[in-house]
Amino acid sequence: MTSLASWLRPRVLHVREQKHRVEMKTKVKKVKKRFVSSKRGILVKGEWKAVNVDPSLFSNEGLEGLVCFEELTDYSLVEPEKTTNVEEIVKKTKKDRKRKHSEEQLESEEQLESEEQLEYDAEDKHERKKKKKKRNMRLHKDEASQNVDEEHEDDEILKEDCPKDQTPETPSKVSKKKDKRKRKKKKKKMVSEEIKPEVKRSEEVVAQSKTKTKNWTNAALGDTEGQNADVSAWQDLFVPAPVLKALRKLGFSAPTPIQALAIPPAIRDRLDILGAAETGSGKTLCFGIPMIHTILERRKLSNLEPSDECVKVNAETCEDSIDLQTDCGDPHGPDDDDDEADITSHNADETPVSDSRATDDEAVTADVTTAHRERPLLGLILTPTRELAVQVKHHIDAVAQFTGIQTAIVVGGMAPQKQQRMLMRRPEIVIATPGRLWEMIKERHPHLQNLRQLRCLVIDEADRMVEKGHFSELENLLELLNTAQFNPQRQTFVFSATLTMVHSLPLRLQQKKGKKMERSKLQLLMEKVGIKDKPKVIDLTRKEATVETLTETRINCTKEEKDYYLYYFLLQYPGRTMVFANSIDCIKRLNALLLILDCGPIMALHANMHQKQRLKNLERFAEKQSCVLLTTDVAARGLDIPNVQHVIHYQVPRTSETYVHRSGRTARATKEGLSLLLISPDDMINYKKICRTLEKDEDLPLFPIQTTCMTAIKERVNLAWKIEKMEYFHSREKQHNSWVRQAAEAMEIDVDDDLLLGGSKDEDEQREQQKLVKLMKRQMKHLVSQPVFRSNMKTKYPTQMGKLLVSHMPIATATTALNSVNHHRQNLQPKGKQKH
Repeated sequence: MTSLASWLRPRVLHVREQKHRVEMKTKVKKVKKRFVSSKRGILVKGEWKAVNVDPSLFSNEGLEGLVCFEELTDYSLVEPEKTTNVEEIVKKTKKDRKRKHSEEQLESEEQLESEEQLEYDAEDKHERKKKKKKRNMRLHKDEASQNVDEEHEDDEILKEDCPKDQTPETPSKVSKKKDKRKRKKKKKKMVSEEIKPEVKRSEEVVAQSKTKTKNWTNAALGDTEGQNADVSAWQDLFVPAPVLKALRKLGFSAPTPIQALAIPPAIRDRLDILGAAETGSGKTLCFGIPMIHTILERRKLSNLEPSDECVKVNAETCEDSIDLQTDCGDPHGPDDDDDEADITSHNADETPVSDSRATDDEAVTADVTTAHRERPLLGLILTPTRELAVQVKHHIDAVAQFTGIQTAIVVGGMAPQKQQRMLMRRPEIVIATPGRLWEMIKERHPHLQNLRQLRCLVIDEADRMVEKGHFSELENLLELLNTAQFNPQRQTFVFSATLTMVHSLPLRLQQKKGKKMERSKLQLLMEKVGIKDKPKVIDLTRKEATVETLTETRINCTKEEKDYYLYYFLLQYPGRTMVFANSIDCIKRLNALLLILDCGPIMALHANMHQKQRLKNLERFAEKQSCVLLTTDVAARGLDIPNVQHVIHYQVPRTSETYVHRSGRTARATKEGLSLLLISPDDMINYKKICRTLEKDEDLPLFPIQTTCMTAIKERVNLAWKIEKMEYFHSREKQHNSWVRQAAEAMEIDVDDDLLLGGSKDEDEQREQQKLVKLMKRQMKHLVSQPVFRSNMKTKYPTQMGKLLVSHMPIATATTALNSVNHHRQNLQPKGKQKH
C-alpha cells in the first residue's frame, strides 16, 4: 500500500496543482518562459479521462487531498529541442488577432462612411462636427481597449497551451484588478453603444418597445411579420421609402382595393377622402400612410431630421401610452413615478466619459428641446371606443417604425396626469376619443392649443361618431376646428364600413317627403365634419354590406330557449366565438350562467368594466384558440381580433349598421366566418328592418340542430338557471343588508326587518340554503362529466374506454359549423327539386 501511495503521490500533486490553477487562472498576466526539462518531454495527443478507483484508497494517510485519478489515452515522447515555446505561440496568436481586429475595424469604418454619405446632404454642419468628434473618441478608445485585450490574451493562450502539470505564477492584489477589468468592460460597452448608426439604433429601440407592450393586435400583425415580402406593388402609390421598409418587414406584399384607390389621391392630389369599404379591408392604412407622408414632407421643408434622442422618446411614449394594463383607472398609481424628468435631463444618469462628451450631450439635449418647440400637432385621429384607439396606435406605430414619428393616445380610463406628460413630449400624431380630448383642450394643454397647424384630421367610424346624442364633445371639437382653429390646408379623412348605407323610409313618409328630405347621408356628414370642397368619395361596399365570405344563419326560438341553443352551439362547435348582446345586464347573466355550465374560458367586455380588465380580456381572447367573448357593442366596430370563427347575435341589433359591424368581426381579410342570429318574437321588428335595409329578399337560412340531444341540454341549463338565481339573490341580499347595517351603526339606530332584503334569516336557514346550492353544484358537475354527443365508433367492440356508448345519443360532428351549414344546404336542394 505504501508503494501504491508513493506511486500515486506525483499524480495527487498534479490534481492539487490543477485545482489551484483553475481558481487562479484569471490572475496571471504574463509568464516569461516555459519550464522545459532536460529529459524527454510528452506531447499530448489524446484526452485525460477519469479512472474508477476503490473508495477505500481515500482513507489512507497521505491521500487526504486526492480528488480523482486521470489517465492520458494517447501521447508521444519527444526531445526537448522539439518542444514548442510558449512565447512563440503567444506572439503568433497576438498577430493573428490584431490582424482580424484591424480588418473588422476597417469594414465597420467603411460601412459607417457609406451610410454617412447617404445622409450627408440632409445633415447640418453642427451634426457633422459631432460625428467627427465621436469618431476620434472611438479611435482613441479602441486603442485603449486593445491594450486591455492584450493583457487578457496571455491568460487565455496560456490556459490553452500550457501543460496541466505546471501552475503559472499569480500576482498579488487580484481583487483590485478584477474591479478594474469590470470598469473597463463597462466603459467599452458604453462606447460601443454610442458608435452604432442611427438607423440600427432606432430599429432596436422600436423592437424593445414592441416586446414590452402587449396587445391583441400583435397576434394579427405577427402572422405575416418577418417575411420580407415584395412591396413593388406599393411603389406606384407614392408611399415613402421608410414606410415601404416597414411594409416589407410586416409582410404586406400588395395593397387592398380600398388602399389602392384611396392612397394616391390623398398623397398626390391632397384631396379629402370619404371611404366606405367592407370590414377587414385595411382602412387604417388608408389614412395612416398619407398622414406619415405629410409629416415627412414637412420635416424636409423645415430641415428637421429625427435624432437618436427623438427615437428614444418615441419608444418611451409607445410604452407609456399603450401599456394601459398597468396604469389604467389609477390616477395616482405607479405610473406617476415614471418619466417625471424633462427631456432636457434625459441623460442625467449617464456617467460622463470626457468633457467633450458632456458638451456633446448638452448640445444634443438643447437640439431636442428646440425640436420639440418647433414640432406642433400635425395629425389627429378620433375613434368612438378606447380599444379601437389602442389598435389604431399599434398599426400606425408598426408602419412608422423607421420614421421616428412620435404618437400618443388620449382616451378615458387612463390617468390624465400621465396623458399630460405624454403630450408634453409634443407628439406629431394623437389618437383620441372625443370625451377625454375635449377635456384636455378645456384644461388648455399647450400642445393642444395651436390646432391651426393641424394638417390631417381623421374621423374613424364616422357614421357612429356623428349620431345624435352620442358624442356631444365631438360637435364642440368640430366647431372649434372649423371656426377659431380653422386651417385651409388641412386634409380630412372619413372612413366607415357603413358610410353610404341608406335606410328605406316607411311608405307614409315616402309619400309626404319634400325638398328638405332630399339631402343624402353623405351630405349631412360632410356638413357636420366641415368638408366644403369636392372630396374623393370611394364606395366599395356591396348591397348586402357584408363580406362575401360570411355565412349568415338564424335560429327561431323563444326568449327562454336562447340559452339552450347558445349552450348547444358552444358545446358542439368549439372555437373562437364572440357573443353580442344589447345590454350589460344580459352580458353579466350569461357570464355567470356559462361559468356554471363549464363552457371553457369565458371573457366579458362591456362599458362598466375597468379599462385594465377590458384590455386584459381582449388579450386573453386573442391568445386562446377556443374561447368565448361575451360583449356589448363596445367591441362591434373596428377591432381586428385574429381568427374569430363565429359571431352569435344573442339579441338582434337595433340597427343594420350595428349588425354589419358585429358580423364584421369574423370573415376578415378573405377568411371565412359564420354569423348566427337568435331571433325571438320580440326581435322580429328589428330583424325585418335589417332585411329591408340590406335588401335581403329571402329569410336567412336556418342553422341545423340535432333535436335528439336537446333534452340533456335543457336539463343542464335549467339546473344552471336555479344555481345562478340563488347565487345572484344571495349576493344581492348580502350587499344590501351589509350596507343598511353599516349605515344604521353609523347613525346609532336599530334596523327593522322590513328594510332588509329577504327578512332576517337565521343562521340555520342560511346554512340550509348553502347546502342546497352545494348539492345542486355536485349534480351539475355530474351532468357536465357525461357526454352529450357520442363519437363515431371505430373499434370492433361495443365499448370504448370502459364506457358503454348510448345508441340514442347524437353523433358529435367533427366538422366545423360552416361545414355543417353547407352540408345541410346540400341535403335540402334535392328535396326542393323533387317538389318542382
